[in-house]
Amino acid sequence: MAMDILENSYRRLGISEAVLDFGQKIEEELKTRFWEIDAVAEYNQLKVIGAMQECRVGAECFNSSSGYGYNDLGRDKLEEVYAAVFHTEAALVRPQITCGTHALALALMSNLRPGDELLSISGKPYDTLEEVIGIRPSKGSLAEYGITYRQVDLRGDGNFDFEEIRRAVTPKTKLVAIQRSKGYQTRPTLSVERIGKAVAFVKSIRKDILCMVDNCYGEFVEIKEPSDMGADMVVGSLIKNPGGGLAPIGGYIAGTEECIENAAYRLTSPGLGREVGASLGVMQSFYQGLFLAPTVVAGALKGAVFAANIYERLGFEVVPNGSESRHDIIQAVTFGSPEGVVEFCKGIQAAAPVDSYVTPEPWAMPGYDSDVIMAAGAFVQGSSIELSADGPIKPPYAVYFQGGLTWYHAKLGILKSLQNLLDAGVVKEL
Repeated sequence: MAMDILENSYRRLGISEAVLDFGQKIEEELKTRFWEIDAVAEYNQLKVIGAMQECRVGAECFNSSSGYGYNDLGRDKLEEVYAAVFHTEAALVRPQITCGTHALALALMSNLRPGDELLSISGKPYDTLEEVIGIRPSKGSLAEYGITYRQVDLRGDGNFDFEEIRRAVTPKTKLVAIQRSKGYQTRPTLSVERIGKAVAFVKSIRKDILCMVDNCYGEFVEIKEPSDMGADMVVGSLIKNPGGGLAPIGGYIAGTEECIENAAYRLTSPGLGREVGASLGVMQSFYQGLFLAPTVVAGALKGAVFAANIYERLGFEVVPNGSESRHDIIQAVTFGSPEGVVEFCKGIQAAAPVDSYVTPEPWAMPGYDSDVIMAAGAFVQGSSIELSADGPIKPPYAVYFQGGLTWYHAKLGILKSLQNLLDAGVVKEL
């Protein structure tokens, strides 16, 4: 294809020659990095195919069930596949789990009892978990059920503070939570290796302490998952990485048989557990989304690396930086002003295939302690494996960018965000 044809296509979508040239120079520098991302995707693709073959997935798995959902072959087989992918004893993968926060709440509430203590060793949890735990009072929180909470912050260099963790563990400590991704923070995302060392350390203190990892945004970024490193539970959302952009809803918990059984009894009711829960016609999307997930994640990762290098080159603080290794799909860019966050998000929205004509505005979103702006022209509402950006309107005024079902869409979104910032005067020159 002649370059001028491609350039004309970008111009029709509102990208100036200056922004396109700047982006192309950055992209050219990233060829080796992109090859490395593709190699990880290939490994994970083979892992997923191998799990599906091992579990003997057949066309009959796509059949729908309703009502109680007894003997739902597709549902039960999918949970076998997830357990095989994550190398765990069992898994719970259900459309009745509505989102990542719900999956995490389910894992916590089902494996903690009154008098137990929850210890977070990766600092403050994601905003929506504050009400689940009871850090911010809310109906039905863990605190209301007599479950106490403590946390140990990460060190200034982003590593676990092992000395403080040892001091924080008490006879009441039942479950240790680790959040892989940064959330609305500018700390580094935790690598699987680093998480594994933390899990081993906790188990050296007391083997019976459960280790749960919030795996949201991290699935298939590396060749290993936290469950490969000894975590008792890994938890995530199907409208993020493992759903591949096709899952319309859902969440998963993969882990030990006992942990998953507890979660199933909490999701449905004691005595019913995993036996009920109709699949309601979503199984094909769940299977196909998981099949596509390694490739989709690779496209999102390329977008994150591209964005980091673009904005780092322009003098903005980015986490991770342009050259360091990646452990989730999220890219944080700190603008230091509300205008930067807003204009970035407007650019991402304008690049979307769905609702491109909508202008995002900050609003008081449930579960957050400040106004939040979200850009997401997605086929699945709320899907953050699709191209999206969001951030709280509070210091340090950082935006969090993630997703892109294809690398090409992610690239367009980043260029559009830069164009918006340039036009608004937040970026002065390229």
